[in-house]
Amino acid sequence: FTNGWRLRILMDVAGAYYVCMQIQEAAVTRLCNSRSIVTANGQFPGPAVELNEGDSLVVSVVNNATYNVTIHWHGVRQMRTGWSDGPEFVTQCPIRPGGSYTYRFTVAGQEGTLWWHAHSSWLRATVYGALIIRPRDPVPYPFDFHGELAPIMLGEWWDMNPIDVIRTATRTGAAPNVSDAITVNGQPGDLYSCSSQDTTVFPVKSGETNLLRFINAALNTELFVSLAGHTMTVVGADASYLKPYNTTVIVLGPGQTTDVLVTFDQPPGRYYLAARAYASAQGVPFDNTTTTAIFDYGAGGTASPAMPTLPAYNDTATVTTFTTSLRNLHSVGLPSAVDEDLFFTVGVGLFNCSSGQNCGGPNNTRFAASINNASFVLPSTVSILQAHYQGDAAATGVFTTDFPANPPVQFDYTAQNVSRALWQPVPGTKVYKLKYGSVVQIVLQGTNIFAGENHPIHTHGYDFFILAEGFGNFDAATDTAKFNLDDPPMRNTVGVPLNGWAVIRFVADNPGVWLMHCHLDVHITWGLAMAFLVEDGVGELQSLGAPPPDLPIC
Repeated sequence: FTNGWRLRILMDVAGAYYVCMQIQEAAVTRLCNSRSIVTANGQFPGPAVELNEGDSLVVSVVNNATYNVTIHWHGVRQMRTGWSDGPEFVTQCPIRPGGSYTYRFTVAGQEGTLWWHAHSSWLRATVYGALIIRPRDPVPYPFDFHGELAPIMLGEWWDMNPIDVIRTATRTGAAPNVSDAITVNGQPGDLYSCSSQDTTVFPVKSGETNLLRFINAALNTELFVSLAGHTMTVVGADASYLKPYNTTVIVLGPGQTTDVLVTFDQPPGRYYLAARAYASAQGVPFDNTTTTAIFDYGAGGTASPAMPTLPAYNDTATVTTFTTSLRNLHSVGLPSAVDEDLFFTVGVGLFNCSSGQNCGGPNNTRFAASINNASFVLPSTVSILQAHYQGDAAATGVFTTDFPANPPVQFDYTAQNVSRALWQPVPGTKVYKLKYGSVVQIVLQGTNIFAGENHPIHTHGYDFFILAEGFGNFDAATDTAKFNLDDPPMRNTVGVPLNGWAVIRFVADNPGVWLMHCHLDVHITWGLAMAFLVEDGVGELQSLGAPPPDLPIC
């Protein structure tokens, strides 16, 4: 049941909200072409789910499409409910066509904007929607505003079926085709062919301050976003409040959300919201188009909307200014004693082509990606969480617990010419074990193998504090002094700077198996991922619950 962009709650029993989500095909027309796409409830983007902090959700997903599917609740902590996290073959087997599965979880201690999306192959190109978490009554927002607009979901559109795009690339080892358009709420906007009649329009009232919720649902494109003539005040990101920060441009990596306040105090008229790529990898193709939506004061007239000035596609300085300006709304009590001090290199590499095969990567190779030179391979017969829950015997042959805490070979990670001997990672399904309650600090170090670029790294099951970021190789002797230990922003997805590093910290207080991966889907497809296996603590409240009876089988 839908009402505009909102998803109606079907019933409220014992504090749980019940939602039905049908995964089904629907016919749409974009860029002068009509085709069938996979959707949630026939909508593209899918409907928004709204709830209050502390509420429980029970979401019945019925797969009426022709592909396997899972749904990930991006950014939800999933405390002790890892069976509902959603990444296929990590916490569950996929829901087969004709099958169903019910996700059950509580959203506690989080307020703001998150989202949900398919976590199978590239289905999330069209299967995604907002997850809005309001303060529980009577808790107020920590800022004032008159009202809020519909969520602003930024996405990508391919004229081809996105599943065919990635299957073709996987078969040859080549890079997949880049998208044909960037979208705002599923629409490309006025600058594309056959699109202006459906450009997304947001009606606004002169003098009002509105809350705008931005979500980057694009598969492979980090984005600059700006609203002509207006200042945006950033007040939250990834469902965590921030100290107000005024800017004319925001930066969102895939998976990230940002909440801003905008006062509509300009001369009544129409103003473009515009978004285009931040493409940091030198010489790598990207979607170089610009999407637009219109903010309309309702004053009438036929004048063209004002257009904002967006940064150049490779403007890393603007990205750095934005990300380093974000501060937690409050001082945080960071645990100072670190139990697990990890160093993870993240980057792209190449696999040698099999004998007798013609491959589509550079010099007859296949593209690969890795963390600490381990290229992640999903299992296919059982999920990692199921194998872990069933015990060591079941885990045999499914995964190993020898993911390296440090790079197996230390080198000049951001050098211009990294030795070719370091370009080929080792495939495998490796996890890193964490004791319950351990304090984990990770240096995420970008590499310049093949091409350095900004990597949006997302951790399932956890938020983390971003202590610092910088360029070049991380040097503990000098860079530790740069840590913000007072009010670091808390996020679930961090942009590791181009040929640089970021340091994050969290407490491993959520038992289960939790994926960490680059949220550029092309990179997770190539293996830029790993998983943490967080052991049970003491007693029921520190232990993973039993799997639900309707957990899909592989």
